[in-house]
Amino acid sequence: MNVLKFIVIIGIILLCWSFFVEPNWITIRHYNVPCKALSGLHAVFISDLHIKKNDVARVRRIVKLVNAQNPDIVLGGGDFANGHSIKSTLDIEILGYELSKIKAPYGFYTVLGNHDWWTNGESLRRSLEKFGINVLENSSASVHTGDGKYLYIAGLGDRDTREVKPKAALKNTSFPRILLTHHPDVFYEVDEQVDLMLAGHTHGGQVVLPLWGPILIPTDYPKKFAHGMVEENGNRIIVTKGIGTSILPIRFNCKPEIVVIDFI
Repeated sequence: MNVLKFIVIIGIILLCWSFFVEPNWITIRHYNVPCKALSGLHAVFISDLHIKKNDVARVRRIVKLVNAQNPDIVLGGGDFANGHSIKSTLDIEILGYELSKIKAPYGFYTVLGNHDWWTNGESLRRSLEKFGINVLENSSASVHTGDGKYLYIAGLGDRDTREVKPKAALKNTSFPRILLTHHPDVFYEVDEQVDLMLAGHTHGGQVVLPLWGPILIPTDYPKKFAHGMVEENGNRIIVTKGIGTSILPIRFNCKPEIVVIDFI
């Protein structure tokens, strides 16, 4: 009986941890990425915020953490929205306004994810752009980084809900260039070389069991694209665990993260 009580107590503690502690324990993950043309550039990458209906305080905390990294540029991987309905997401005008408080001299560039489009992608895009956040979909933007130098940021359409057009996204770009995508599997659909690809979507599995690993990773390549950096065929991709949660509001052994990238 004492053993049973012990097991029940441990179970309750783990449930409380998974629901209330770990989902709010946002970590900062650092990467050094070799690229002489971008040497010295300090970037922050955020993805999968999944902002719920009454999450204004959470958005403000994320903004504060991003700004604390003193980024030169901020990049986004999409899924700002929560669930499958606009009713479960923070008012998009408020969301756009709060995210506009992110400060970076070279701006904030992002793609949208499947939850954004399931919610109301066009309205979310308009709100983000209204507040100065650049939304890319099979398109690109040039960023003047001083001394006549430019960085190109390209973004792809979401693989699950939109068309993915790498050639259109990279058209009229040159090196150095960074490619944003929500879904990491797009890595194998890009024939051209880029300096770095950035993706989210997987949440790192969200629940990672000891000796088992992630319970579910929404990718065709779970061993590669759960999270972290992968290099193949001259291209490099960083997949983030993201910040929010999906389906169940829990995380276990998979803390949310903001990614900081230093180009060297």
